[in-house]
Amino acid sequence: MSERSEVDRIQAARTRLAASGPILEREAGDFERVTLPARDADVLRDALIVERARVVVEIGLAYGTSALAIAEALASVIADRPGDSSRHIVIDAFQDRFFDGGWNELVLAGAAVDATLIRERSQIALPRLIEERFVADAAFVDGSHIFHNVFLDLAFLREIVRPDGLVILDDCQWPSVATAVRYFEINAGWQRDRMDNESRLRAYRLPDPPLEPSFEAFRPFATD
Repeated sequence: MSERSEVDRIQAARTRLAASGPILEREAGDFERVTLPARDADVLRDALIVERARVVVEIGLAYGTSALAIAEALASVIADRPGDSSRHIVIDAFQDRFFDGGWNELVLAGAAVDATLIRERSQIALPRLIEERFVADAAFVDGSHIFHNVFLDLAFLREIVRPDGLVILDDCQWPSVATAVRYFEINAGWQRDRMDNESRLRAYRLPDPPLEPSFEAFRPFATD
């Protein structure tokens, strides 16, 4: 089956999920409350296509809206580069609470072939990827919104995402998320990357070469 038909299949799955929602929800209205809006999912997809990303780490799966957008981006990039392959690492310790809805969406769309679901907390799974010398072109972070969990995710991703790679976050309107990423912007050389102004997503470009900040040059990183 051609890669281009894979793109079409994933697009159809995204359209169906956005229109009809998942087969099962934790409670009425949960899909609309926790899922990434379709427009922001498009922004995520487009950013990864522009990045020509082939290896992506995703934290948080839920009902699979962002995962399908990432899968579409990977399939689109690979379609233009015959012979290349992609990898999509998805980390979600609580996928069972969503009745495996997100993972099932990837399977039904045929996008699970190059995807791996790690059913562990990201703070446990990411260090193992570092130990395995895993390298990603980009990461999407939409897991725990607790400050110390977000901070740890970003600290570990700093070791996983390649220099000049991209880290994209959802929900930076929450002070816990915004404050965590602010540290890396102020102290670790992360630069805000261009993103659709109407989107709630934020993208950050990692420095190349990597920057190892000095403790003597530490700058407070509160957002207000």
